[in-house]
Amino acid sequence: MTLVLTVVVVALIFEYINGFHDTANSIATVVSTKVLTPRLAIILAAVTNLVGALFGTAVAKTISSGLVDSAFVTTQTIICALVGGIVWNLITWWFGMPSSSSHALVGGLTGATLATASGNWSVLIWSKAPAAGKPWFEGGGLLYKVVVPMISSPIAGLLLGFLVMSFLYLLISTLNHLFGVLKPHMVSGVFGKLQIFSAGFMGFSHGSNDAQKTMGIIALALLAGTQSGDLDQIPAWLSFLRIESLGEKSDQIPVWIKVACALTMAAGTAAGGWRIIKTLGHKLVKLQPVHGFAAETTAATVLLTAAHFGMPVSTTHAITTSIMGVGTAKRFNAIKWNVVTRIVWAWVLTIPVTGLLSYGLFKLFGTPVT
Repeated sequence: MTLVLTVVVVALIFEYINGFHDTANSIATVVSTKVLTPRLAIILAAVTNLVGALFGTAVAKTISSGLVDSAFVTTQTIICALVGGIVWNLITWWFGMPSSSSHALVGGLTGATLATASGNWSVLIWSKAPAAGKPWFEGGGLLYKVVVPMISSPIAGLLLGFLVMSFLYLLISTLNHLFGVLKPHMVSGVFGKLQIFSAGFMGFSHGSNDAQKTMGIIALALLAGTQSGDLDQIPAWLSFLRIESLGEKSDQIPVWIKVACALTMAAGTAAGGWRIIKTLGHKLVKLQPVHGFAAETTAATVLLTAAHFGMPVSTTHAITTSIMGVGTAKRFNAIKWNVVTRIVWAWVLTIPVTGLLSYGLFKLFGTPVT
């Protein structure tokens, strides 16, 4: 029982770190454009993260039962997976690199599960083809829920950000031609107000996608603890910790897990993540309110679409590539491509590094399942 409760605590620590690590995803643009002060931006992000985390559990279901064989997931497995993700998140946060907490968790879970199964690769659910007549994005497993979205969501963010910003440029130019001079401060004033809503939209979508990952991990840990008998002797007042099964229905994630993860992420968000905010909001490209509005709206749309289909995509990838698309619409050399290179390297390394970290941790401290 102690080990199971330790998993829950470590999972919530991961969620807290995810909150302050990914705060920049929600508020970097609204801070850099000076539409909101850092304090107000963090309050907005914390509140909208909290609300978003309570809506939907499709991503949680993917994490808890769609990526690895739960028969080879023990409490030790999950602790190693979470610690691997936490270490990577803290390293990238320290260097101000907006890496993906989502992929850190996926890498940690797959690496630790592989170690639990003594290197048996079949415990990883590589792919589940969608039902007949259904589109590819309704398929399951690592291929459809992680690999394809990992490639397609940044591309979507880049292209959609470029198109949205191009449309706004055309709209402003047309209005200026029809009704006279639109002074820059007028445009900034209008989009400054609109950006408050787009930042809230971004915070909501961030919560709806990211908080669910830890919900899935906690549900998976409690399922493993119930199946192994670790929770057989718990007092009656703790019986809510037992989870007998996680079927196909997303509403089987208990409400208390949703609330705990939502509140923890909101608390982490309130702590802020200034190193990454500086990278996204200032180093990547110079932003005005119109650019921030376009980037946030684009990224939030990508995230909500992915969350609807249970895809644990990277909030970091979505907002970063949206900013890149918006900046490219401004002019190609507006983007500081040396910064982009560093960010992409962090993306590429996240899953293999967290997988290796978690694999190594389990080999040192865990007991394999045979």
